[in-house]
Amino acid sequence: MATITQTSLIDHEKLLKISNKQKLYPTISSLTKARENVEVREVSAKTEPLPDIPLPPPSKTPTEVLKIDRDTPDHHVPRDPRLIRLTGVHPFNVEPPLTTLFNEGFLTPPELFYVRNHGPVPQVRDKDIPSWEISIEGLVEKPIVLNFKQVLQEFDQITAPVTMVCAGNRRKEQNQVRKSKGFSWGAAGISTALWTGPMMADIIKRAKPLRKAKYVCMEGADKLPNGYYGTSVKLNWVFDPNRGIMLAHRMNGEPLPPDHGRPLRAVIPGQIGGRSVKWLKKLILTDKPSENWYHINDNRVLPTMVTPEQAAQEPKWWTDDRYAIYDLNVNSVAAFPQHNEELHLSTAGPIYTAKGYAYGGGGRRINRVEISLDTGRSWRLANIEYPEDKYRDFESTLFEGRVDMYWREASFCWCFWNLEIPVSILKESSAILVRATDESLNIQPRDMYWSVLGMMNNPWFRVAILKEDDVLRFEHPTLPALQPGGWMDRVKKAGGDLTNGQWGEKSKDDEGSAASNRQPMKEISMKKDGVNRSINIEELKAHSSTAGAWFVVNGEVYDGTNFLEGHPGGAQSIVSAAATDASEEFLAIHSETAKAMMCYYHIGTLDKEAQDILKDDSQNQSSSQTPDEKFLHPKVWKKAELCAKESISWDTRIFTFKLENESQTLGLPTGQHLMLKLKDGSSSESIIRSYTPLSETNQMGTLDVLIKIYFATETSKGGKMTMALDKLSIGDTVDIKGPIGKLTYIGNGRVLLNDKERHVKSFRMICGGSGITPIFQILRGVMQDTTDPTECVVLDGNRLEEDILCREELDALVSGGDPRCTIVHTLTKPSSSWKGLKGRISEGLLKKYVVPREDSLVLICGPPAMESTAKEILLAQGWDEKDLVFF
Repeated sequence: MATITQTSLIDHEKLLKISNKQKLYPTISSLTKARENVEVREVSAKTEPLPDIPLPPPSKTPTEVLKIDRDTPDHHVPRDPRLIRLTGVHPFNVEPPLTTLFNEGFLTPPELFYVRNHGPVPQVRDKDIPSWEISIEGLVEKPIVLNFKQVLQEFDQITAPVTMVCAGNRRKEQNQVRKSKGFSWGAAGISTALWTGPMMADIIKRAKPLRKAKYVCMEGADKLPNGYYGTSVKLNWVFDPNRGIMLAHRMNGEPLPPDHGRPLRAVIPGQIGGRSVKWLKKLILTDKPSENWYHINDNRVLPTMVTPEQAAQEPKWWTDDRYAIYDLNVNSVAAFPQHNEELHLSTAGPIYTAKGYAYGGGGRRINRVEISLDTGRSWRLANIEYPEDKYRDFESTLFEGRVDMYWREASFCWCFWNLEIPVSILKESSAILVRATDESLNIQPRDMYWSVLGMMNNPWFRVAILKEDDVLRFEHPTLPALQPGGWMDRVKKAGGDLTNGQWGEKSKDDEGSAASNRQPMKEISMKKDGVNRSINIEELKAHSSTAGAWFVVNGEVYDGTNFLEGHPGGAQSIVSAAATDASEEFLAIHSETAKAMMCYYHIGTLDKEAQDILKDDSQNQSSSQTPDEKFLHPKVWKKAELCAKESISWDTRIFTFKLENESQTLGLPTGQHLMLKLKDGSSSESIIRSYTPLSETNQMGTLDVLIKIYFATETSKGGKMTMALDKLSIGDTVDIKGPIGKLTYIGNGRVLLNDKERHVKSFRMICGGSGITPIFQILRGVMQDTTDPTECVVLDGNRLEEDILCREELDALVSGGDPRCTIVHTLTKPSSSWKGLKGRISEGLLKKYVVPREDSLVLICGPPAMESTAKEILLAQGWDEKDLVFF
């Protein structure tokens, strides 16, 4: 640990009291300036040495917003480009490179501190900070509201080192064994800082808690899809001084950065980072744990036998507080050897020093770290350094906060281990195994405890040793995010079983076992057994219509004629692909279930000459420079340039694309959709999805598409296409093809449904979230024609009022009181000012507004759960399935 112990250029008292009470919120600590600018040199006998405590390393506060963040809701947040993004561009979830983090030492510079954000970072201006308010309410005798200035001036301030750890630290290892519902943290979801602020107990005591208060529920200012982020801890923990629970407004002596809760956050030592609420606005005392959506649906370790499907279908797992995570578990990691580090035996010395970190939970001290070089048969005791202990002997103020740790035995920080290993032994080993034990004899398990959310992963940390001639190469288990590499990735790709008790490796003892002979998972076969017919280009092109729609996937020919009526995307989807190579779009769109069905439609293999002709046809069509009267072509992908992007809300954008010329229309019939294609930046694979434009069908020169961005969360990977679209910059291009869809609205109640004409007197439209777009297209087609007698009823379900998409456009359609149109909104998370319906689209609503009628169609578009529930209820009410249309 590098610390300054002497200097002739810094006055000791000035260093320890870097701010005064009149300067409410300094922009940078003088400590940082001193560490960056002074030259340490010999001192005279009169100079008083600095305290022997770890002080913050030099901090290079970012001042510029990165280009990648400029088109996101976080366009106001400067960040360090070294941080590794785990969930794409937004929201910002990152960890530093492990080696960089470790080399910084005990305290982490704020710009390298890991970040866990669930959504946009609240924008807090300097001038707003003094009036920032936090309320203390609920089961208290005297509810109060304090502003930021009061928090600083009316309560004792303390400064303490605390290590923060994300509950997802090391989750990538779980995702390698079996994909969990969380994104892939590496081993650097951990950081340490000196936090300054008042004790939470002192704040709460002023409101005089009532006797029946048992929990403190916290709520931040970060507005998310399911309300504001919030969670809870037990009140008696807050009142226990040994637990050190506090509020913080400084981090390493500097004001909190935006990503870390500017200007005020909770710090819950010894517990998972998810309990330390950022941008703190409320402390609510209750008699039971928080009912906040994020407290219930996040930060839990469900029993290992609970599958993701069970967890989604059985709410009991999430409401059982036995599975909620509070204290961290014991964990350790090797930082050296680094991943892919090479040790050349011919030039190496006799000793190699392995190093790493360890931490425990709940204030329990790590009292041993052990290293094995023979697969766990024997262990060596590593040396441990506890930099945190140096603060226990320090009795003064630091960053305007009193360091008050001399009496406290709890350990809330990581420690560092090292072990000198003879190279002669290292070269005979297959791996370095690391495990830690805390003072309660909690020890890291040998094997993984897999769970739905993939949290609290803490089996022995294993660094594999590969021998290549005169070189030892070291492999960590994984690399964070989508980065390939690590021994787990290598073993999995080779078909090894990561759960065989040997880390997927084959040993002499299990050469003949089933586990060691396990083969890689086989791809689903889309070919019919026994079919060996060769098909030429003339045969294929003779079947390019509804009379016989043949298409090609991976060189195999399929006859889609018998599936035209039953295809969920409508007959046009198959006809558009007829006589073409549809491999790219088929594989990008369809599920494993659809692939398994393909063998029933397989009729032969396209000959080599025909495959070459199709490839040439595709290239010639794509390179055509002659614009058509209408932009869309059912068999040709055309490029469109992004010319504008408008943010409607934190997660909703309108993307405007240029067509081929200003006088060109899109050519999309009402009720139809288009396909949009772009490349996945992480894998270079094509992503293809269907969308219904927001723009009018006769709009010339441009195309507007309303997109709700599904960002990655702790329980979801997010939407591949929507996150890729959100990364587009003005001038980027996408590929578009169409039209497709099973329904076309001709007008005056005339509908083409799977190319068969029907006449309807009314539409009943059920939608949720971004499902409004195909609904709105048909609704607008009806309402803009004043002679069209068709009646429309729209049930639109959303979480929050701001989630209602096309709100102004919908209001405009009914502003004149047209009796043909009824629009009903219902919210599951309404504000207190909401006057409309509350709750989900339920059986009661459907009975009231979607009564079975002759000559009616029900149009449904929304989340799968909503569509499934609606279908079940409507069929039970007497609707015929042929009258239900799902987009």
